[in-house]
Amino acid sequence: MYTISGHHHISMITKDAKQNNHFYRDVLGLRRVKMTVNQDDPSMYHLFYGDKTGSAGTELSFFEMPFVGRTYRGTNAITKIGLLVPSEESLTYWKARFEEYGVQHGEISEYANRVALQFEDSEGLRMVLLVSNGEKVEHWESWERSNVPVEHQIQGMGSVEITVKRLDKLARTLTEMFRFTEIARTEDEAIFQSVQGEVFGEIVVKYLDGPAEKPGRGSIHHLAIRAKDDVELAYWDEQIRARGFHSSGVVDRYYFKSLYFRESNGILFEIATDGPGFTIDGDIKTLGDKLDLPPFLEDRRTEIEENLKPIEEN
Repeated sequence: MYTISGHHHISMITKDAKQNNHFYRDVLGLRRVKMTVNQDDPSMYHLFYGDKTGSAGTELSFFEMPFVGRTYRGTNAITKIGLLVPSEESLTYWKARFEEYGVQHGEISEYANRVALQFEDSEGLRMVLLVSNGEKVEHWESWERSNVPVEHQIQGMGSVEITVKRLDKLARTLTEMFRFTEIARTEDEAIFQSVQGEVFGEIVVKYLDGPAEKPGRGSIHHLAIRAKDDVELAYWDEQIRARGFHSSGVVDRYYFKSLYFRESNGILFEIATDGPGFTIDGDIKTLGDKLDLPPFLEDRRTEIEENLKPIEEN
């Protein structure tokens, strides 16, 4: 019997890859581990940030859409990303750093029963730093070239918040199909963990009635959760279809294999394999420094590069 071992990555929409690169690499101190393109639309960048190798559970990914409009917030959407930091002292460090860089942020408080600091990027993407209390993705590696000291570096993804009209529908999908454990429940919120007691696979589900969110810059496109390998991915494909959901079927993304489906509220989930990973076509020392293309797009490199606006390095 298979279980989900945590989050794999989460994908968002940005209007400006250059600005996005500055914030996530230079302000948050993450490594840009892959600069590639959307495989379904190679006219747009697909940027990945994470730990030293962009390992599963640490990846924040962005599609650049230069003409995208604003996000109109609402329900039936993924609405917040938790990022793990080592200690409460780290939150003090980050609060001062956010003030130095002019990042919109709140006060040190609490979120999902953890000491936390909420903040937004320049496009309004909502995030929260959470004290890990020693919990982090087991294969997380610090990046020695980060401008954030190792004792305060972001250690991967924590709680992911999803806001829906039908909380119980999503709850059943998480607990009955994916075998998440419900660890807390109030009238309008429930918390689920893929690995009980661990935050790196935690989903906070909030109830909200009203209009659905209209996505734009700073919105979250989908959440990817982890499957160990091709065998597990095929198993989840069967489970999704057996429950009446439409599955994309397995798609080879070169860096991992995936499948996609929408649950009853319309939330898009991806299930992605841990490997082979971003080092399949790059050296660890230079990971993310140049445009990488999967083999099936390599013969279109000249055309693709001509259509992309360079991301200037600082």
